[in-house]
Amino acid sequence: MDFLRKTAIRITNHTEPKKRPLFSSATNKMNVPVLLQHPHRYFLKRLLRTPFRCYHFIFHSSTHLRSGSPWARPFDSLRLHCTKWMLLSDGLKRKLCLQTTLKKHTEGLSDKEQRFVDKLYTGLIQGQRAHLAEAITLIESTHSRKKELAQVLLQKVLVYHREQEQLNKGKPRAFRVGLSGPPGAGKSTFIEYFGKMLTERGHKLSVLAVDPSSCTSGGVGQSEFAVADMVDMFVLLLPPAGGDELQGIKRGIIEMADLVAITKSDGDLVVPARRIQAEYVSALKLLRKRSEVWRPKVVRISARSGEGITEMWDKMKEFRDLMLASGELIARRQKQQKVWMWNLIQESVLEHFRTHPTVREQIPLLERKVLSGALSPGLAADLLLKAFKTKTNEIHPIQ
Repeated sequence: MDFLRKTAIRITNHTEPKKRPLFSSATNKMNVPVLLQHPHRYFLKRLLRTPFRCYHFIFHSSTHLRSGSPWARPFDSLRLHCTKWMLLSDGLKRKLCLQTTLKKHTEGLSDKEQRFVDKLYTGLIQGQRAHLAEAITLIESTHSRKKELAQVLLQKVLVYHREQEQLNKGKPRAFRVGLSGPPGAGKSTFIEYFGKMLTERGHKLSVLAVDPSSCTSGGVGQSEFAVADMVDMFVLLLPPAGGDELQGIKRGIIEMADLVAITKSDGDLVVPARRIQAEYVSALKLLRKRSEVWRPKVVRISARSGEGITEMWDKMKEFRDLMLASGELIARRQKQQKVWMWNLIQESVLEHFRTHPTVREQIPLLERKVLSGALSPGLAADLLLKAFKTKTNEIHPIQ
């Protein structure tokens, strides 16, 4: 009883246990005797329905309680470990879910694996680059056990990330910008100049470099759509030229751009840069509007002279502020989370399908029959799917 008395702020001194509300809307106080009568599930159900915003609790695991206490076991079964909770209705539900999921994933780890994950987690939140590199290696591993450890690490980071956002009044702690453009657009030069400008202004910057361009045409490939689904703002860099140099850019990429920057706008290239800028300003007006509060802009920049870089950063901040104020930025991130989940599911299911013993044995035969025209692609797919579902070693393609 003494422990629970210390966990709540503004506790009333009611002594009657019966017919007392769990919380009093009139006094904004909690009745501890009533709390002790409820099983933990019922308690939480009532707790999460209460529209309060100013209560603070500290729950501890039962190792800090007297063993055998009838009111200690329910809290231990929740597996809440030394965590301070601000009960903000939806925020509590989300954090409870994250903590429970994390506990479930860590139960199967050995002591060595737990120390390894904890080491990487501590290094990540402290900003240690060596641990970041080691964490990236772990996440990219295709080994089944390492993939499980990676998910535990990511879940721990997610819990920390949510806590930091709550401290930041629910606002994202980082601004994610994706840069794309055809070869020769000056992406690397721009990143170097732009990054130095940001770090000189006191910002912390991280760069994830990928090469998604098509190996055959050299133009922008399908992977650019994946990049656009990972960032808050998608920026398209274009060189001050037209015709063949820009033929590889798909219209869909241009439609996804929140900002278009014409690079190398200096010296003799100023005139063509202005012409390309005018063309894209007109073209963007014809495209469908992706946001209710933002219309894509077209700017001219030069990483050599620095012209337009500061103005470009101002446009990016304007975009961030407008999208955040309207709620579209958070909605975009939520949509991306859902897309990532289903992409991972598709990759995992396809890999599981290809490595299935029965399917793996039949793939070469059915592929040959499809190539020779003896079997339609649709029927071949149906046969493989049936083999996968039935888990038998018998499959009878058309002869």
